Amino acid sequence: MRHEQPTADGWSDSPEIERSVDTDGHEPLDLQGLLLDVSRLATSRRDLESLLNELVALLQRAVRFDRLAVVLHDPSRGVMRLHTLAAVDTAVPTVIELAPGDTPSGVAWQTQRAVVMPNVDRETRFPEIVEFLRSEGIRSFCAFPLTSPLRRLGALGFTSREEDAFSQVDAEFLQQLTNEVALAVDNTLHQQAAEQAEGKLRHERDRLEVLLEINNALVSNLDPPALFGEIATRLRRVVSHDFTALAIFNPERNGFEIRAIAFDGKGLIHEGSFVPMGDGSPSGIAFRTGKPIRFGRDDIEASSSGTCGLLVEEGVQSTCSLPMIARGRRVGTICVGRRGGEPFTDHDEEILAAAAGQIAFAVENALAFEEIAALKDKLVLEKIYLEDEIRTDYNFEEVVGESPLLKAVLAQVETAGPTSSTVLIRGETGTGKELIARAIHDISPRRARTLVKINCASIPTGLLESELFGHERGAFTGAIAQRIGRFELADGGTLFLDEVGDIPLELQPKLLRVLQEQEFERLGSTRTKRVNVRIVAATNRSLEEMVAAGIFRSDLYYRLNVFPITLPALRERSEDIPRLVRYFVQKFSRRMNKKIETIPAAAMAVLAGYDWPGNVRELENAIERAAILSSGPVLNVPVSDFRSRHVLAPTDGTLEATEREAILSALRKSHWVLGGPRGAARRLGLKRTTLQSRMQKLEISRPTA
Repeated sequence: MRHEQPTADGWSDSPEIERSVDTDGHEPLDLQGLLLDVSRLATSRRDLESLLNELVALLQRAVRFDRLAVVLHDPSRGVMRLHTLAAVDTAVPTVIELAPGDTPSGVAWQTQRAVVMPNVDRETRFPEIVEFLRSEGIRSFCAFPLTSPLRRLGALGFTSREEDAFSQVDAEFLQQLTNEVALAVDNTLHQQAAEQAEGKLRHERDRLEVLLEINNALVSNLDPPALFGEIATRLRRVVSHDFTALAIFNPERNGFEIRAIAFDGKGLIHEGSFVPMGDGSPSGIAFRTGKPIRFGRDDIEASSSGTCGLLVEEGVQSTCSLPMIARGRRVGTICVGRRGGEPFTDHDEEILAAAAGQIAFAVENALAFEEIAALKDKLVLEKIYLEDEIRTDYNFEEVVGESPLLKAVLAQVETAGPTSSTVLIRGETGTGKELIARAIHDISPRRARTLVKINCASIPTGLLESELFGHERGAFTGAIAQRIGRFELADGGTLFLDEVGDIPLELQPKLLRVLQEQEFERLGSTRTKRVNVRIVAATNRSLEEMVAAGIFRSDLYYRLNVFPITLPALRERSEDIPRLVRYFVQKFSRRMNKKIETIPAAAMAVLAGYDWPGNVRELENAIERAAILSSGPVLNVPVSDFRSRHVLAPTDGTLEATEREAILSALRKSHWVLGGPRGAARRLGLKRTTLQSRMQKLEISRPTA
């Protein structure tokens, strides 16, 4: 066959191609068969790399070359980009982007004519391309416009390590092949574009489906536990994972509370767990940066975070944590994890991020709803307490008495009141311990908040924990609704624990924790709640004896006994009795709409001489009874009743000895504990105050060790 010498940018006109026998004497080439083989590639290949690999094998049957390149025009950027470069023996991944006028492929694309470099050493055009070709050992090059019937795609380039490797006949033959290749390339690009479009549509459909799924869950739930659990379930359906956790940020504790978790593991990470912000956990990083963060197995194992250590123990090998941001405020994070080694993809992250944005608003609303519901319940209970306070006749400003002992107590109240320290009020029943507790609260910085009181002896043991700490719905039989406890109700104020010595031993550690850490969990909940409560406790029992008997924790006793105040019995400040009598007479006169102006001297003497085992409470009841009996301006006091009460112990010596022995026996059996279900008073069938009075009359006291 004849070879025409190429010109600078192509070949001169030439006669028809003669391809019956090539110059090396090889067998005749089946040109039509080769073109058909190239055409078939258009329907059998879907990516440029595999297309070029097949082309290299086919075209080597007709033309000798070393490399084949596809250079496509990028209309969005206006550059020529070398997409694929295939060598005869191996693939050479090379990326080059140049302006169309700076590359022979670009000129071929622009002019729709072949561009030939017979010898790159003599080529003065395209210096950057020439330099690259020289560095690759290429001596000759030609580029053909790659144009389909629909559009100009770019150029197809052939290189050789020999000079003048491509004759005019070769070039015309390669141009025909290039036209067929253009169809294959165009079809491949269309298929790739269609697959990309389909992938985007599928991606968008998945994203919309997950958002719809989550939206359906969000609009139907305002109760936080139900909402969080539903969110965890919905997320697992759209993005495959094994571990789901919703972490809500708590600014007071500067960390995250795990409010919902869906994971079948060892339980090392559970609902109610707390993750500090400075832990270095994935949730902390996502929350702090405001961006999703993915951890692979190496990242999890290399982290010093305690949370990551737990994830390793649970077998979680990859995680994706996403911040929940609502109206510019970060409310927490969503963390998902996989036990398998498959990491989370960009697609997974995008779907989860879209879901996190939607979930954030629902979580914020649910938290607001939870807070409003809690405040509503708290206001209702505060209203009840305030109504009780209004109905109560005691007022600390009306502490009646001028005795030195009472003044000493009031001085202690003035000292302890402005602090937030725990106060333990001790004294016999009826001495006014609640009155002193009110006085402490009302001169403290907490006086704007409620003084919440609870009598620990009046509530059954099984219900006392619920009364103190609250409970969740379903925590026990009959718990049909969530209830806040006295500690939550007293948050910011004062909690008065009357008869604190009657708190069961099994409940004392939880009370100790609140005193020390100011945190607790409701009954039936794992979520930790923090409160700011001042404790004022009161008891008429000997806590020291109870500690010695092992029925009261010593650490709780020391925690309560920070500032003890002991109230004197009324018999120890008898000089205050006349003043108290006059005060109660005025009080009941107003209440009963009577005009009592005179208290007989004999009656006052009897009242002042009585020892009042029931203290001020007994005196108040006696004056109320006298006011009821009074029909005129003179108080009618049944003095004979008080004179007969002076002798409470039997006069018969034998009977007295028998009673004394019975009391001592009961005291020994109860380890000298007077009150309570196992106390001596219960064994003898007496009231605790009655037993104390009889012990005084019989001169019974606990023996010293």
